Amino acid sequence: MAWRCIFWLAACVLIGGGEVAAADQQAGTRPNVLFIVSDDLNNLLGCYGDPQAHTPNIDSLAARGMRFERAYTAAPQCAPSRISIFTGRSPVGLGVTRFAQPARPDVTFFSDVLRANGYWTGLDGRHQHLDGRLFEERHIDETLEDIGMRDLSLRFDHFVRHWGTKGADLDKVPARIAAVLDKVPQGKPFFLYFGFSQPHRPWGTDHEGIDPAKLELPADWPDLPEMRLDYARYLAEVRDLDKGIGLIDGLLKQRGMKDNTLVIFMGDNGEALLRGKGTLYDRGTHVPLLVRWPGKTPPGTVSDALISGVDLAPTILAAAGLKPAAGMTGVSFLPALLGNPFRGREFAFAERGWHFGPITRTDGLDLSRSIMTRRYLYIYNALPDRAYTPVDMAGGPAWRAVEAAHKAGALSPTLDRLYFSNPRPVEEIYDLETDPFQLVNLAGDPRLLDVKKRLRFNMDKWMIREGDYLPLPTHVLPKIK
Repeated sequence: MAWRCIFWLAACVLIGGGEVAAADQQAGTRPNVLFIVSDDLNNLLGCYGDPQAHTPNIDSLAARGMRFERAYTAAPQCAPSRISIFTGRSPVGLGVTRFAQPARPDVTFFSDVLRANGYWTGLDGRHQHLDGRLFEERHIDETLEDIGMRDLSLRFDHFVRHWGTKGADLDKVPARIAAVLDKVPQGKPFFLYFGFSQPHRPWGTDHEGIDPAKLELPADWPDLPEMRLDYARYLAEVRDLDKGIGLIDGLLKQRGMKDNTLVIFMGDNGEALLRGKGTLYDRGTHVPLLVRWPGKTPPGTVSDALISGVDLAPTILAAAGLKPAAGMTGVSFLPALLGNPFRGREFAFAERGWHFGPITRTDGLDLSRSIMTRRYLYIYNALPDRAYTPVDMAGGPAWRAVEAAHKAGALSPTLDRLYFSNPRPVEEIYDLETDPFQLVNLAGDPRLLDVKKRLRFNMDKWMIREGDYLPLPTHVLPKIK
């Protein structure tokens, strides 16, 4: 097909034409890379200080490597988040803000660069949304295939579109990965992406050992029995995820691969709970990021550098001795991994576009942007009239109980405002140091006028650079002198 020739011609120009020349190609010096991604996970882990989490294996991974305290994805949704990780570019700049819209075939993945420079590359586990939705209308699938957006087998030596890890399949994870690693030619370094389904909804009903009545709920959640039960089931899913991580670690040890394998564990976006997945609040984009690299990354270390999901691509390439591909906007945090001084980003940006769902509520259509600094979070809501509805839990008993409490007047004024205020404010500013749950919007506080100006103006600049289709905040909001 003609598009394949065009794609590989572009790849040769970008990868082989000097844009991504290797800095270190000596045999044996490049690490294997195992990139493990969980689905819908915030920092509700023991290594991040959550006493309610049952995560000994993940905590062990953190103890033997580096834990990043301030890692954020570029979108609070699976598809645009994962595409931005692989491309090192924002979903806005790529034109993938509509849920499960793949990147154009001429857009370079960091795995393309690895493969062009001697790496064996594989993609396995839970569907990663890099080529659209798993189940789609036939005419949409045909179009994606016709224009080259639905053939990841050309980009990877091993490609499985979807293999779930829930239920009985969780115990099969080591054998699954072992079979994949058996395909790697002797003497070649490998890159393997493996995705877990946990803790994506739907969740199981078994939460043995986790008593809903004894759980401590976040300050921005209503304390309702249905919320407690939902949370217990979520924590059980996280516990299953932790078991899977332990199984993988045991396989690496069994095969003698731990010393030369760079292991990266990350969440794709926040959990599908209230004010999490689908929102630009901290819980929607703040994710765990753990890196273990024996002999390179000092064990038991912690970084508070501000990291964006787009920074993974240049960092993995730098670890392999390679330069980023043309167009990548991410910033490599390799210095931090090597124990060297690293300040991190001044700003981390995120976007929210259409998620699979109705266009009248925020679980479907919401158009918003955010800019994060080390202290402040600024959110710009371009569709303030959308009623807040949590992604993936709208029809469940927990959200129905919250709605019932609202109708009965049983919610506190703060919670009623957080979940049922309509219209929402166009601008939101939160001080993350004094208000970690983002309960008080400071956008109208005259004492933060300079802060608002700095954040809004830098959001304007980012939107212009990325070719954003939304009106700039400065064009639709009162001027700041």
